[in-house]
Amino acid sequence: MADVLVLEGIRKSFNIGTSVETEVLHGIDLRVRAGEFVAIIGPSGSGKSTLLNIIGLLDRPTSGNLFITGLDVSDLSDAALTGLRGHAIGFVFQHHYLISAFTAGENVMMPMLVDRGRPSPAMERRADELLSLVGLTKWRNNKATNMSGGQQQRVAIARALAMKPALVLADEPTGNLDTASAEAVFALMRSINRDQATSFVIVTHNLSLAQRCDRIVQVVDGQIASG
Repeated sequence: MADVLVLEGIRKSFNIGTSVETEVLHGIDLRVRAGEFVAIIGPSGSGKSTLLNIIGLLDRPTSGNLFITGLDVSDLSDAALTGLRGHAIGFVFQHHYLISAFTAGENVMMPMLVDRGRPSPAMERRADELLSLVGLTKWRNNKATNMSGGQQQRVAIARALAMKPALVLADEPTGNLDTASAEAVFALMRSINRDQATSFVIVTHNLSLAQRCDRIVQVVDGQIASG
């Protein structure tokens, strides 16, 4: 299967050209195949968040090459990066970042509204399809504030899938959940991965969840130690 994500020699420095210039990532090489479910683990301060920001096109590397679905993003403009990020990558964070005044359905529609400007019956059908996928059809018209933490995170996963991304990035997606809700959210992501061949890269401190992924990538001191 094709590579959804390729990183070649990725380096990232901060405060470049000053006396406190610091390199955080030291030549990262990583490939993620289509349909693969990968966990990234490592101690705090190891560079995991910086790496995820670069993979998610939220930040640019200082040097190295990054390919998303085969496209070299190195020379893309900021506008082109934003467009690619909106279509090719879905995001799930530790905090769900739902809009509290919106219903579950409206939150799922947000990426489509940002992309297309105005709601349409097709968007509503897509939102309904995704809420069904995550088991929340009955909660379609519930405000985000009237849902449990686990339900809110499932809405966030549905929202991440709205644009049919090839890759979903999840940063501590179960970190704020109780054990049962964490298990349900992980199982949901795993089933989406298997049924739809969507690639997932998750950053987690939960080793029991990481061990159930296809592969564990360990980041230590800005380098890949294993995986």
